[in-house]
Amino acid sequence: MKNFSLVVLLAAVVLCFSSVFVVPEGQKAIVMLFSKVQKDDSGEAIVYDPGLQFKVPFFSQVRRIDARIQTLDGAPDRFVTSEKKDLIVDSFVKWRVSNFSAFYLRARGDKQYAETLLEQKVNNGLRTNFGTRTIREIVSGERSELMEEALVQASESAQELGIEVLDVRVKQINLPSEVSNSIYQRMRAERAAVAKEHRSEGQEKAEKIRAEVDRRVTVMLANAERNARSVRGQGDAKAAGIYAGAYNKDPEFFSFVRSLEAYKNTFNDKQDVMVLSPDSEFFKYMKGAASQ
Repeated sequence: MKNFSLVVLLAAVVLCFSSVFVVPEGQKAIVMLFSKVQKDDSGEAIVYDPGLQFKVPFFSQVRRIDARIQTLDGAPDRFVTSEKKDLIVDSFVKWRVSNFSAFYLRARGDKQYAETLLEQKVNNGLRTNFGTRTIREIVSGERSELMEEALVQASESAQELGIEVLDVRVKQINLPSEVSNSIYQRMRAERAAVAKEHRSEGQEKAEKIRAEVDRRVTVMLANAERNARSVRGQGDAKAAGIYAGAYNKDPEFFSFVRSLEAYKNTFNDKQDVMVLSPDSEFFKYMKGAASQ
């Protein structure tokens, strides 16, 4: 009897544990009964909120699905504009599960598989919108309108997956690398040509400025030389007048002073050598000094 009670108790515990399940915060769950989604009287799938929930034991399977807002940030894709120009577009999508039964049936309840399908639908909408616009329209001012139209199209096409698309955003628009390199090389050549032209203009202006400065310097030097010669002429004339006046007043003293200056200039250097006759007029005053 005691063993039977233990068996009954163990069976009750197993039955209890198989009848309850826990839905974590941020998730919701649907229950599969005999491989079919459990539905209410209206035919809608029964969605279980976070917390402790109950199910039919042994024959039910719980499928937990993340109910939080998800971010789909796929790899950049190539789109063609109305001008038949290629663009590399990097975008992202904000989405969440709105119909858990449809999400499980159409997307297998798998987030990665659902994002693969959703990315295809969003890219199709973006491709359509990019194909009706030029590069100037896309870059200059119609990006917001483009994203709104892509959001509407993605929302409509994602409903069959049980997904609600909350936002579609274009992060970055670039030209393909081969086109970017070609444009860069062309821009570089244009800038080099402009720089060369500016350098030529600068050199031309520099030559003109140097020529003008050289002309002014030449004129200034000529004027200065002319003024210097005039001043020297005036000084020489004045000195000659002074010498003449001094000579007229005392010719002997004037001759003596001139002889002293000649002696000074002649014997300025100890290595100077002069060969003259002893009775030369040059030593006139020196002889007089010796006799005194």
